[in-house]
Amino acid sequence: MTKLIIDGKEIDVPAEYTLLQACEAAGAEIPRFCYHERLSIAGNCRMCLVEVKGGPKPVASCAWGVRDCRPGPKGEPPEISTRSPMVKKAREGVMEFLLINHPLDCPICDQGGECDLQDQAMGYGVDTSRFAENKRAVEDKYLGALVKTSMNRCIQCTRCVRFSAEVAGAPEMGATGRGEDMEITTYLEHALTSELQGNLVDICPVGALTSKPYAFAARPWELGKTQSIDVMDGIGSAIRVDTRGREVMRVLPRINEAVNEEWISDKTRHVVDGLRTQRLDRPYIREAGKLRAASWPEAFAAIAAKAARTDGKRIGAIAGDLAGVEEMFALKDLLAKYGSGNLAVQGGDAFDPALGRGSYIFNPTLVGVEQADALLIIGANPRKEAAVFNARIRKRWRAGGFKVGVIGAKVDLTYDYDHLGAGTETLGELAAGKHSFMDVLKNAKNPIILVGAGAASRHDGAAILAAAAKLALDVGAVKDGWNGFGVLHETASRVGALDIGFFATAGGLNAAQMTTFGTLDLLFLLGADEIKPSDGTFVVYIGTHGDRGAHRADVILRGGRLHREVRDLRQHRRSRADDRPCRVPAGRSPRGLGDRARPVGGARQEAGLRLAVGAPPGDLQGRAAPDPPRPDRGRRRRPDQEAGGEGRLAGEGTVQAGDRGLLFDQPNRACVRRDGGMLAACLRADADRSGVSRWNSSKARSGPVSSGR
Repeated sequence: MTKLIIDGKEIDVPAEYTLLQACEAAGAEIPRFCYHERLSIAGNCRMCLVEVKGGPKPVASCAWGVRDCRPGPKGEPPEISTRSPMVKKAREGVMEFLLINHPLDCPICDQGGECDLQDQAMGYGVDTSRFAENKRAVEDKYLGALVKTSMNRCIQCTRCVRFSAEVAGAPEMGATGRGEDMEITTYLEHALTSELQGNLVDICPVGALTSKPYAFAARPWELGKTQSIDVMDGIGSAIRVDTRGREVMRVLPRINEAVNEEWISDKTRHVVDGLRTQRLDRPYIREAGKLRAASWPEAFAAIAAKAARTDGKRIGAIAGDLAGVEEMFALKDLLAKYGSGNLAVQGGDAFDPALGRGSYIFNPTLVGVEQADALLIIGANPRKEAAVFNARIRKRWRAGGFKVGVIGAKVDLTYDYDHLGAGTETLGELAAGKHSFMDVLKNAKNPIILVGAGAASRHDGAAILAAAAKLALDVGAVKDGWNGFGVLHETASRVGALDIGFFATAGGLNAAQMTTFGTLDLLFLLGADEIKPSDGTFVVYIGTHGDRGAHRADVILRGGRLHREVRDLRQHRRSRADDRPCRVPAGRSPRGLGDRARPVGGARQEAGLRLAVGAPPGDLQGRAAPDPPRPDRGRRRRPDQEAGGEGRLAGEGTVQAGDRGLLFDQPNRACVRRDGGMLAACLRADADRSGVSRWNSSKARSGPVSSGR
């Protein structure tokens, strides 16, 4: 540790710190534009100037190391000043230079209201300019369909250049020219190819790079902000959902060092477009080969009539990629009433939960990759299936001493790797010790064996998983303090389904068997759109969009809202239960703040499910279920309720249930047991809690599904 005196305060900091980091550790605020914690140091903007006692001029604190500071003449610690007149004058001069060519676009700039240049001009700039000449003009560049450019606003901080080259692994941006002629460009002006290019908008400190789909859509102060978890892949990235009224406007990343750091994939960021199109808004029934709109009683009566004359063993259910744990648990309970064990989740036939959770989760954890020194990828493409995780692998590869081998298709993964082969015979050679990469795995201290969806989805996926697990044991990837065997799921629902027992029990049928001709008479699809039911099977589709599954269905039920609109549980590959905060309560219509929200269809859906399992019809005559008691708005929230739904890793003992403030302790276990007992306890406790803490808005715009001929 090195002793420094910063603004009269003596602190000890590591010698490898920069002055900027040391000043922030002392509580001083240092403005910056080019510096970013996750990128290399450039020192372009000079906004972070500080005064080092004894120096003739201020220094850039982002590029000046603590070990470079000289002690005083009598050996006293170096003294740093961040608020001296010299520093104030230097920062005002730098800000004046930055604004010389910057256009006055704030009223029309999408960055307005969350712009670093605005904030720092107010805090460290002056109210006049001595520059009277014409401003320079720079031609806007074409970067593709996702990133919009306005290069007149660019201050050449080069954050975008460094992010593309270092994090995204696609060095497609750079600078040309010198001095006033310097421009940021892609050289040939072609579209960016990275799956992380949307993060350029987040790291740009000015309005030079903005989101093209979000252009001129809203101002940040108009938006309600809700913390949530992404479900577009199996990573479970921490996100923030911004809404205006009842419409989701954009998705931004949140910082979570254990998962996504502060990046999200483009699929996560721009999937909000799909929330507005082809939404299911009512039940549908197929008659004479065409779908027609129906009432809830009609739809439930059709399902109940079919179920009444069907043997329970000829009823099955398949869950889709976006299904929540509660939905799957309710559907499993429904089939249990009929004595059916025909359950499956898309892509989950190869996994056997009887072997334990360690056989189908990512045991090393996402952040654990940074401790590994060898990686074998079997049948996976992390760049496409989990772009944020691929960036973390690249981060470890750039640190050095990290060998990567791939069995499968030869693709660009943004880092160097040894392509060992494309088939199972290569895996057999490795297991037999006949391949040279076996020595790399055996000599590694913390090797990782990663099995992807491409391997698990094959007809021999179970055999590949078994061979990979045996290989992990043979090379010492599974030992005390380290478990290097992991499965890279590409969907958010699979781990949760396996956890609660949503899979074929003894004598039950898996997904492949359920889609074989003549095996089932009634099939429930819970948002499963990649399934092709056989002819002659009566299909009930429960979902949110008129996708392929809805076009094949005989009865369509409008399901619960999507993950951006409701709160639900999902288990991700890193074995953490994620609970989404409720922003738009499903089944409720917008009313005034003082009015009780009117139920739209929730009571009838619940009554219909009761009818399907033989319970009295109850509310089917159109009576609305009583509203839940309104929450106490004046109640002071506990600190654990302020976390916004971000749970902790399984085994750390606590899982928080978002906005409702539920807190459950279950040390060294997953939140949801296989038998569903923990989930049932969560739901019972949840029902006793008086509902959610906010009723903000409801019912997203939706449109009828096409007839699907």
